[in-house]
Amino acid sequence: MKPSVVRPLAIVGAAVLALIVYFIARSAAGDLVVKSGGSEQTVSAVAVVATVVIAGLLGWGLLALLERFTAKGRTIWTVVAAVFLLLSLLGPLGGTDAGTKVSLALLHLLVGAVIITAFTRTSQRT
Repeated sequence: MKPSVVRPLAIVGAAVLALIVYFIARSAAGDLVVKSGGSEQTVSAVAVVATVVIAGLLGWGLLALLERFTAKGRTIWTVVAAVFLLLSLLGPLGGTDAGTKVSLALLHLLVGAVIITAFTRTSQRT
């Protein structure tokens, strides 16, 4: 399949899987509450989907630029994506309880795995 088909499907698929995990986590652990600044916020389904879509589109844009302007685009993008995934795992540490922390970390890893795998497989080998 063409990257122009696979990449948006990967973003949609990652968002759907994230929603499934989100609703399972909420059923098991209750609301997912994180500390943000001096206040607490409940993670919503809308926030989950928006975050996946924004991260996916930014990743796609970066990969497209790297593919266009460098011969090592796939390699550079994969390293950058892996670093951002690892850094994103700091976010769940703001969870107010263990269930929230584990659920959010799982969401980050799931979305990262789907998007990184799909985008890497649709990029030319370098």
